[in-house]
Amino acid sequence: MTPLQIANHLFNFVLPALAVGGLCALFGRFVGRRGGRSWWLQAAVNAVVGAAVLVAGLVVFGHDGRMATYGALVLACGTSQWLLAGGWRR
Repeated sequence: MTPLQIANHLFNFVLPALAVGGLCALFGRFVGRRGGRSWWLQAAVNAVVGAAVLVAGLVVFGHDGRMATYGALVLACGTSQWLLAGGWRR
């Protein structure tokens, strides 16, 4: 496997975390409080949390792409966005 193929596989592995994390941060600007943090910082934190969930799903299930992992990804990114926006102070 060439380095370009490895990079492509890694990018495609974390792409759902990047997409969900970015969308949570973007929609978080329209719904609820902003929390005083920039949207790109919120997106980065959400993406890191999402990538950790994807890695945990890979370890638990033995391969990626399980619907349970994607459900946990959405739940974890939504929870981190809620915490970043100050949801515990309501």
